[in-house]
Amino acid sequence: MISIEPIEHEDLEKLSLLYEELIGSPSDLVKMQAQFTSMKSNVNYRLTGIKVDGQLAGSVIGIVCQDLVGDCRPFMVIENVVISHQFRGLGLGRKIMNEMENIAKVADCYYIIFVSSAYRKDAHKFYESLGYKLDEVQGFRKMI
Repeated sequence: MISIEPIEHEDLEKLSLLYEELIGSPSDLVKMQAQFTSMKSNVNYRLTGIKVDGQLAGSVIGIVCQDLVGDCRPFMVIENVVISHQFRGLGLGRKIMNEMENIAKVADCYYIIFVSSAYRKDAHKFYESLGYKLDEVQGFRKMI
């Protein structure tokens, strides 16, 4: 059975393993737990998981950002999209991204925005299959 639900405290150890698949190194579980508590108390953070038979198979963070441009509708930033390698090809990524779109619609978001590393060509094809378009913008990052 597949379920999509908010990540809870008891999911964090499994989530840290998913993030290790995503970035190639472990997360600091103690810091992760503290940060999770802060994020969980902020309604604009939507840390969502997808489970297969109760096992955490993937996750995504959606952040609803308020805006002051135009008619002042919010937008959503997506980050840390990950489906475990053992569950890829089952349509779980599509399901969890569709859930984020539904959350963004309920929040009256004008658009969803995210970045994906240039080398992740398969991920880009996946996002395009969901209707996302490669925008003619440049992403900038400064590590601090």
